[in-house]
Amino acid sequence: GTGILVQMVVTCSATMKPSAQTPVPKKKKKQQKPTLSGQHFKTRKRDEKERLDPTQFQDCIIQGLTETGTDLEAVVKFLDASGAKLDYHRYAETLFDILAAGGMLAPGGTLADDMMHTDVCVFAAQEDLETMQAFAQVFNKLIRRYKYLEKGFEDEVKKLLLFLKGFSESERHKLAMLMGVLLANGTLNASILNKRVSAAFAVKLFKSWINEKDINAVAASLRKVSTDNRLMELFPANKQSIEHFTKYFTEAGLKEFSEYVWNQQTIGAGKELQKELQEQMSHGDLFKDIILYVKEEMKKITSQKEPVAEQAIKHLKQYSPLLAAFTTQGPSELTLLLKIQEYCYDNIHFMKAFQKIVVLFYKAEVLSEEPILKWYKDAHVAKGKSVFLEQMKKFVEWLKNAEEESESEAKEGD
Repeated sequence: GTGILVQMVVTCSATMKPSAQTPVPKKKKKQQKPTLSGQHFKTRKRDEKERLDPTQFQDCIIQGLTETGTDLEAVVKFLDASGAKLDYHRYAETLFDILAAGGMLAPGGTLADDMMHTDVCVFAAQEDLETMQAFAQVFNKLIRRYKYLEKGFEDEVKKLLLFLKGFSESERHKLAMLMGVLLANGTLNASILNKRVSAAFAVKLFKSWINEKDINAVAASLRKVSTDNRLMELFPANKQSIEHFTKYFTEAGLKEFSEYVWNQQTIGAGKELQKELQEQMSHGDLFKDIILYVKEEMKKITSQKEPVAEQAIKHLKQYSPLLAAFTTQGPSELTLLLKIQEYCYDNIHFMKAFQKIVVLFYKAEVLSEEPILKWYKDAHVAKGKSVFLEQMKKFVEWLKNAEEESESEAKEGD
């Protein structure tokens, strides 16, 4: 092999050193040939490793894995020792192809028929989380031992994600579970998810990831690489809605994850709405235009499920100071009340939230007593009248009593 050849050359160089008794005849400069005499060559460890072609490298790895069998502890030891002899740096792709699929992958994700294969790989293993956790340790220990493999492994995973359609359903499931564990232990970075994958693949991946950590840790990793705002892209363009996302992942058993994504979407939309309101205020837009804008935007933010109204109320607290600036007069407050009534009637999830929204705006001094009492008495519209009047009954009674007490205190003061 090449290693033996290098040793022979170095040994030969030691015997070629001229003695003092035997003078070396001088030659013309142009005829002088290089010699190893008296030279000291620093050879990097990587250059001392066997220079094999990809097929030879593959055969060496597969032969070793065949000897270890499915004992993954033995696999780790074999890979650790082989890294000192074989050029992992040069053949990282081949190495990871074998560990993932059992052999070198052709474009599209298929294994070449004329090449050696092994069953000691992810795709040939049992399809369960415990097995994938064990394989994750193989990759983790290998990359910790040979740090230069990090980039090669990342490139390998990106390639595997491109080849997903070429793999069987079982192989995709195993890869998704493996990636979830590797994301949890830090071997993979969440930015890898910027590559397009299917929603079904994502379900397996996130279940595995959340099983290892928790939803807060997963959320933090996604936010860190700004992947949390791209999750809608798991679906085709015509299904990229928070409603569809929430339904799909909840039914798949990831309710906690779907709620996190829904909250992120709601918060994001709320921030956009607040920013737009501030811009409209600075431009001096009319109050009625802002109310119309709020109404339209709230449709986007909130319209899916029971907790929606509660979430909307939380966000309305943020907008209260902005709206208060436009409701300094009775007619404006009454206009806002009517818009709230219409909106709650048109959106069934808000039918029970009308009174809560009015009370919120009252406490925030967006609405005052007089317009609320006037609305209750005769200024309301027909939409949902009976429901909303019933909701407001106790609050209106409280307002009237408070008003009467204030008047009697004022008279006593006089």
